[in-house]
Amino acid sequence: MKKTINVSSQGATLDTSRRNFLKLGGIGLAMAGLTLIGCDDDNDFGMMDNGKVFDLGTGDVGVLNYAYALEQLEADFYTKVVNNFYSGISSVEKDLFTDLYHHEVIHRDFFKAAITGATTNILPTLQFQYANVNFNDRSSVLATAKALEDTGVAAYNGAGKYITNPAYLVLAGKIVSVEARHASAIRNIINPGSTDFSGDDVIDANGLDLAKEPKDIVMAAGGFIKTPFTWKERGII
Repeated sequence: MKKTINVSSQGATLDTSRRNFLKLGGIGLAMAGLTLIGCDDDNDFGMMDNGKVFDLGTGDVGVLNYAYALEQLEADFYTKVVNNFYSGISSVEKDLFTDLYHHEVIHRDFFKAAITGATTNILPTLQFQYANVNFNDRSSVLATAKALEDTGVAAYNGAGKYITNPAYLVLAGKIVSVEARHASAIRNIINPGSTDFSGDDVIDANGLDLAKEPKDIVMAAGGFIKTPFTWKERGII
């Protein structure tokens, strides 16, 4: 019998008894101290009238909205996975996906609360599509999870240089370390006992995770995102 977690991608109730890499108390303390210094309701971004496209904005706000978009995607994906576990899923894989679901929901809600606390110009709730994903097929789900986690790590690494507030940079570093654990765990599930958990396709010659520019990340993840948005400052069309 499949275990179903009856949640929506935007209204999840977190189970504090789950064994998480992140603890709710700790992320709550971090959130309490997080303010977007020097940010106001700039007129250069926001959901415009007449169906115009949302622009992520400038400076640290733009980076946080960018991260929020990616966390929305991951949270939405894992919500669909845990609400329809593929046939024959093992208890180990079920526990892993449930943990990843909780982590990504925490990340998503963290960014939403942080940005909302400083400005009304926050990225709206995005709509997603999974035309090439078969949620009933193990290989399809794992391949998609691998792609999303690898993309997420490269995205944080690439965006770090655009963050000017040291506090935000520390928080982004903590979150990307968790995303890297996700990527490693998924890769190990796909090919147990191999070196794929830190494969040459994601680790460079210096032994560091790859870093990709926002425009390249949006190109990679764009097929999943139905709601259009731009980030003029970073060259995203």
